[in-house]
Amino acid sequence: MPAPEPPPWIGSRPVAPPVAPAAPSGGERDAALIRASLEVVEPQVEEVAVYFYAILFARYPAVRELFPANMDVQRDRLLRALLRIVELVDDPESLTRFCSHLGRDHRKFGTQSAHYPAVGECLLDALARFAGPAWNQDIAGAWTRAYTAVADIMVRAADEDALHSPAVWEARVVSHVRHRHGIAEITVQPDQPYQYTAGQYLSLESPWWPREWRHYSPAHAPRADSLLTFHIRAVPGGRISQALVEHTSVGDRLRLGPPQGDMSIDPASRDNLLCVAGGTGLAPIRALIEEVARHGMSHRRQVDLFVGARTADELYGLDDMLRMSQRHPWLTVRAAVSEQNIVGRTGSLPQVLAEFGPWDRHEAYLSGPQQMIAASADTLLRRGLAPEKLHYDPWGAPALASSLRRARAQEDKDQP
Repeated sequence: MPAPEPPPWIGSRPVAPPVAPAAPSGGERDAALIRASLEVVEPQVEEVAVYFYAILFARYPAVRELFPANMDVQRDRLLRALLRIVELVDDPESLTRFCSHLGRDHRKFGTQSAHYPAVGECLLDALARFAGPAWNQDIAGAWTRAYTAVADIMVRAADEDALHSPAVWEARVVSHVRHRHGIAEITVQPDQPYQYTAGQYLSLESPWWPREWRHYSPAHAPRADSLLTFHIRAVPGGRISQALVEHTSVGDRLRLGPPQGDMSIDPASRDNLLCVAGGTGLAPIRALIEEVARHGMSHRRQVDLFVGARTADELYGLDDMLRMSQRHPWLTVRAAVSEQNIVGRTGSLPQVLAEFGPWDRHEAYLSGPQQMIAASADTLLRRGLAPEKLHYDPWGAPALASSLRRARAQEDKDQP
């Protein structure tokens, strides 16, 4: 049974193998049943997560020690993973890719294939309890088929990954620089080569809070020496971020999970790039822009970067990006400040994005606070961006909201 994030809830009751193990079977009808049942329990979705873990620990008490003492973040990630799976349930290619990332990441928890039926059993029982009379055999069958297939994807990905990659990387802190507004620039040296793609993220575990992992993105494209630099903000009340920013020093050791995420650039595309970053969400965006410069993709595409903050003093990393734009004429950098009148653009990122466009010939990459991602995505879709060209960290915005935005955009597109 895996420990913390992403949550170890994927599984099923013992059933016959799915018809197509690479993706949920049942087609459109199963997808419709799953989404309809989730809509019923959605108003109580937080209670579903609490109940799920309660019965999981009651029925299988041996797994409790694998989880962190504080389960708040764990429950939140359970919900995000659940929503993401439901969003992708009728998109086999994307679902397979997402669940493969989960399967590889779950290796760091010591997950075994025998764990999946137990968590699936508890998940379905939790959903059934809160769906009430709306739950029936057809819905139970659809969920069982879907999660049997999801578990199969994860197990297969983990088994394949074990042939050539470690479950975790030990890493030594080689630099720790404090900046304003509670931000630290932390560079680590993994104990063996660490391969990832610009724009991806990974999970970190510190010795101060064992079994609690948090997602962070390297603030640069891959380096030959495998050094990784993270820009981490100490979040009020955030035990992990505060430990990393305020208590970490050179020589300390951290643990790294495998890379995840698909927010990468297609080198064959000729679409211009729109990058939107809020706060330390600039880290993966900066890595993407470095990748464009490094591989000569700029000769056929322009890059527009919008960086947002509440005040001008909080425009994290803006000076570095402005210097980069002076070296690269294909890069345009604009700032948006929402709570202060300054020379230039005043307003939130979504408001400033609405002043530009249309965005129908762009690939868009969004990273930052959840509300910023959701509101910016909505603005861009209304300003012509194709839904399939919207890229963001799947943990960075509520997946259900994303699904609804995509559906609305498609409806608008289909109207005469």
